[in-house]
Amino acid sequence: MPATSPAAAPEPNFYPPLEPFQSGFLPVSGGHRLAFEVCGNPHGYPAIFLHGGPGAGCSPNHRRFFDPAVYKIVLFDQRGAGRSTPYASVENNTTADLIADIEALRTHLRIERWLVFGGSWGSTLALAYAAAHPESCSALVVRGIWLCRASDLTWWFEGLRSVFPEYWREFATYIAEPERGDLLEAYWRRLIDPDPAVHLPAAAAWDRYEALCSTLLPSHTTSASGPSGLALARIEAHYMRNAGFLRENQLIDSVPRFAHVPGIIVHGRYDMLCPIDAAFELAEAWRSASLQVVPDAGHSAFEPGIRQQLILATDRFRYLRDA
Repeated sequence: MPATSPAAAPEPNFYPPLEPFQSGFLPVSGGHRLAFEVCGNPHGYPAIFLHGGPGAGCSPNHRRFFDPAVYKIVLFDQRGAGRSTPYASVENNTTADLIADIEALRTHLRIERWLVFGGSWGSTLALAYAAAHPESCSALVVRGIWLCRASDLTWWFEGLRSVFPEYWREFATYIAEPERGDLLEAYWRRLIDPDPAVHLPAAAAWDRYEALCSTLLPSHTTSASGPSGLALARIEAHYMRNAGFLRENQLIDSVPRFAHVPGIIVHGRYDMLCPIDAAFELAEAWRSASLQVVPDAGHSAFEPGIRQQLILATDRFRYLRDA
């Protein structure tokens, strides 16, 4: 059975803000250059942060889930995201490419094994990476599990209307009525249009829908609109059109490859973007992992209960530093 985090439990603050001691760009295949940074203890226990989206990029607060005295924290913007170039590019941008990028970065930084931390799409990528390279993973912390199943995509574009009818209606009615039978394809056509007058408003509508549905209570942040939001919408649509470049149920079927790796799964009870059944299915297959259900949270990593459990998870894996 999963552990349920008590709603009234103390909430640890983020670790203090910190600046990278190393940063740069790593050239990888297909003409991409990955922006990366390393923070915390130069001689500490290595951990890599995998951002969501795909396409969302990293932010300074992502450094703060880890004790900087203990961890050597590696963050990078995935292909097309954040400061990586070419910006918002979906060319040569697949899950297999991202897995190869993580290994290239590990080799570049001369790291043998690391804790892999990822939420939402970052959880998808973490699980796919662990299946491909279990020998490189000392532990996993995954949050807001997204398995990229056909049912997950149907829920995102259709099922959410049963919970957030006004948000879904706003998202759907941005598209002309004759095209609403396939919202993903309708948005995709606009997101890849070379004209900013077409792709930027479509990206803003996409981002707003996702942001409004991501928290238990209404959030003041409703989108990442403008040029900075294009990568999230365009790259997400690209991966959704291709089912994450994964076979149906591939991530669950691959669990035996990394079943020996210790893990912690954190999921909000009322996560509407990534429904909780995925977390239970993963926990059932991955018996060496513990499932922490946050009873008063939605999807966002920055909701208090989820933040608490993620920080407790990285604190709990301190013992691996000397293992």
